[in-house]
Amino acid sequence: MAKHKFQTEVNQLLQLIIHSLYSNKEIFLRELISNASDALDKFKYLTLTNKKFSSQSFQPRVDISFKKSESGSRIIISDNGIGMSKNDLKENLGTIARSGTKNFLGKLSGDMKKDSNLIGQFGVGFYSCFMVADTVEVLTKKAGEKTAFLWKSDGKTGFTIKDSSRDSNGTTITLNINEEGKEFLSKWQLESIVKKYSDHISFPIFLEFEESIPSEDKDKDDVVEIKVEQINSASAFWKKSKSSLKKKDYNEFYKSFSNDSDDPMFYAHTQAEGTLDYTTLFFIPKKAPFDLYYPEFKAGIKLYIKRVFITEDDKELMPTYLRFVRGIIDSEDLPLNVSREILQQNKVLSKIKSNSIKKILGEIKNLSKNDKKYMEFYKEFGRPIKEGLYQDFENRDTLLELIRFKTTRNDGMVSFSKYVKGMKKDQKFIYFITGNDKSLINSPLLEVYNKQGIEVCIFDDEIDDIVFSAIPQYKDFKLKSVNHSDSVEDIKADKETSDKKRPKKVDQMLDNIKKILKDSVKDVVVSSRLTDSPCCLVADQNDPTAKMQEIMKAMGQGSSDKIKPIMEINLNHSLIKKLSKLNKGKAFSNIVYLLYDQSLMLEGMKVEDPYAFAGRLNEMLSKSL
Repeated sequence: MAKHKFQTEVNQLLQLIIHSLYSNKEIFLRELISNASDALDKFKYLTLTNKKFSSQSFQPRVDISFKKSESGSRIIISDNGIGMSKNDLKENLGTIARSGTKNFLGKLSGDMKKDSNLIGQFGVGFYSCFMVADTVEVLTKKAGEKTAFLWKSDGKTGFTIKDSSRDSNGTTITLNINEEGKEFLSKWQLESIVKKYSDHISFPIFLEFEESIPSEDKDKDDVVEIKVEQINSASAFWKKSKSSLKKKDYNEFYKSFSNDSDDPMFYAHTQAEGTLDYTTLFFIPKKAPFDLYYPEFKAGIKLYIKRVFITEDDKELMPTYLRFVRGIIDSEDLPLNVSREILQQNKVLSKIKSNSIKKILGEIKNLSKNDKKYMEFYKEFGRPIKEGLYQDFENRDTLLELIRFKTTRNDGMVSFSKYVKGMKKDQKFIYFITGNDKSLINSPLLEVYNKQGIEVCIFDDEIDDIVFSAIPQYKDFKLKSVNHSDSVEDIKADKETSDKKRPKKVDQMLDNIKKILKDSVKDVVVSSRLTDSPCCLVADQNDPTAKMQEIMKAMGQGSSDKIKPIMEINLNHSLIKKLSKLNKGKAFSNIVYLLYDQSLMLEGMKVEDPYAFAGRLNEMLSKSL
C-alpha cells in the first residue's frame, strides 16, 4: 500500500486548517453534506439518462451517525451517490486544481488568527474535516465499477489508498474525532447544524442516534434504543412559494449551496409560468469570489431540469461579466438528456438566460437607488459590470446607468445621468480622460477644460481604455476622449496661438523639435488646450492611446509598428519661450528630449531610455548650479 504525498498547495491548506484558530468549526458538516448532495445529484442524473443505470432502484439519502468512546469517537457521513474511482480520490482529495484556491493561499499573511478567518470567507471543502478529526477515512465505490477503495489520511503525512469493499455505489466518510470535535458528538448539535446550513438540501438527511428509554423496573438499567430520524425538510427550496419564504430562509439556503459564511448582498427569485415555465433564484455575494479574475473561474449557476441537477460548470448559463452571480435555473421545458452542445444552442435556455440577465440587471439598478449600498456593490463588482459594456450590446443602455466614476469636480463616484445634469448649457460632448494613474486628475490634458469650467469624467481603471473606446454615446451625448488630438476642436483656441499671427521662429522651433523627435512622435503642433504645462502628448484622432497600445501588446494583439503620438506645445509657457530663443544646439536637443520624457511620465508611461533621461537631467542640473 503506497503512501501518496499531498500537492504542495494542499499541504499549505492542511497546515492552516489543523492549526486553525477559526472558531466556526461546525462548517465541516456543511461542506461534507454539500459534497454528498452533489454526488447524489450526479447519480440521479445517470439513472434518468443512462440505460445502464435506469433500472437500478435509487432512493437518494445522506446518513449521519456518531459514536462516543474513550478508545475513539467517530462521526460518519454516508451517501449512496455516484461515488469515486481511485483516480477520482487522487484528483479530488490529493490536489487542488482551482486557481481560486491557490489565490486564497496567496492571501495568507502568516498571522494565524487573520489567516484562520479566511477559512470562513472561502470555505475549504472536504479538508475542513481536519479541524475536528485526527484521521479521516473515505470508503467509496463508483457507480458502474466493481472495486471499492479506502482513502486514509492524518492530514499531515500524506494519504494511502487501498482496495476495499462496499455493497453499493456511494461514499462513507469516517471522522476519528479529536478534542476540538468532541462538542459535535450529540444529536442536538448535529441536528442543529444540519438545520442551520443544510435544511434545504433536496435529498433527505437521516441522523442515527441512541435514545434511553426508562425501564419500568426500577432495578433494571434504562433500555437503549437505536433510532433514525430525518432531520431536514428535503425539498427544492427554489420551488417554494415566495410568499412562504423569509429573508432568513433565503440567507440560510444561500450559505448551504455557496459555501459562503456571509449573507448575500441581495437575491432575486423568479417563478415564471406561461410560454416558458421556469424558476430562477439568484444571489449577489457581499464579497467578490477569489477566482473572479481568473480564466478558470468557477461558474456560479447550477442548472436543473424538473428539479433534476444537470450541470454547475457550464459558463454559458450566464455572461462572463456576471460570473460573480450565484444561483439556480430550473426549467420545466428542457429534456433531461440534453447535451452541453445542445444547451449552448437551445432557444428555450437562450430565452431564460436573456430574461435572467435583464432580471439581475434590474435588481442591480434598483440597488443603485441607495448610494451607500450600491457603492458597497460597486467596490466589489464594478469592473465586471464595465466588462459588460464591451460584451453585451443588447443591455448596454442599462449597464451604462450602472457605471460610476470620479470627475474633475467630484471626489466621490457619480453616474452618467448625474454628469449630464451638471453639463454646461452649450456643452455638446461628454468628455473623459483614461489612464490608470491615480494622479490623472492633475493631467495637463485637462487644463483647458478646468479653465473653462467643463467637467471631465476620470476613467482610471486599467480596462477603461478598452471599454469606453467601444462606447460611442450616452443617450443624446457623444463621448469624447481628451487623450485624443480632436477633443478641443469644439473649444475656442486662444487667439494668440493661431497660425496666422505666430512668428516664423516658432515654426522653425516646431520643425527642429520634429526633427529631433522624428522617431518618437507623429507631429509637433501648437496647443490650444495647455494653460500651465509646457507640453503634452496626445493620440491622433483615430489612433489608440499609448495605454491602449500597451494593453493590446500585453494581450498579444498589438501591432509590431509603434503608433506615434502627437506632441502639443504651449507657446505661452516661459520654458517654451526660452526654448524658442535657443532653437538649436545640444542644450536645445536635451531640453526637447527631457520635455518628451516628462510628457511620457505624466501619461503614466515608461521613459523609453531611462539612462539617457538621467544623463540629460543630471547635465541640466549641473549647469543650473
